[in-house]
Amino acid sequence: MKAMILAAGRGERMRPLTDHTPKPLLQVAGKPLIVHTIYQLVAAGFTDIVINHAHLGQQIEEALGDGSEFGTYIAYSSEADGALETAGGIVKALPLLGNAPFLVINGDIATDFPFANLKNLTVDLAHLVLVNNPDHHPHGDFSLDSNGYVNDGGAEKFTFSGIGVYHPDLFKDTPPGKSKLAPLLRAAMADRRVSGQKHTGFWMDIGTPERLQELDVYYRQQETN
Repeated sequence: MKAMILAAGRGERMRPLTDHTPKPLLQVAGKPLIVHTIYQLVAAGFTDIVINHAHLGQQIEEALGDGSEFGTYIAYSSEADGALETAGGIVKALPLLGNAPFLVINGDIATDFPFANLKNLTVDLAHLVLVNNPDHHPHGDFSLDSNGYVNDGGAEKFTFSGIGVYHPDLFKDTPPGKSKLAPLLRAAMADRRVSGQKHTGFWMDIGTPERLQELDVYYRQQETN
């Protein structure tokens, strides 16, 4: 299974840090944020990674190269004319991702989720990893029923972690260009074609400089334990 890291966001909430450095290259515990994710993927057996980029994207290619330094192969999908949103970015990268289901991870999260558990997963159209709602997103996104299906209703909602496995067919009717992922997922949920699971371990959305600092402290504590 191939993996894709979404790294095309502008990082507005991270400014001024992202004015001259793309968000994925911001340093955390001595390494760029995206490098932590790459090492996790390689350890989980993902040796073929696609990274999309837009804002200052050439810096990402220069920093990571072909991936051999990390024990993987990295291909890039450039959105130099402007970020295409999540679905649009995936659609543009489909020629690099192939015809089999693939893992997609937001480039601005940190987690201890065991990615290896998804490597041989059988999916219909999508499989989402949900987490408990953080303070900055208290109302959540989706529900998870007792049969393992994700839906848009339900009394108890959890937050979408930014980790998902998608079948290329999810995007077959999506034309090239800018488009969001949520409407595609909700349509598939209505047909009960989205499965999911809840992760109760460590997870952070690194959306602000304050959370970036929190993550730096967390990683350095992990190194000393």
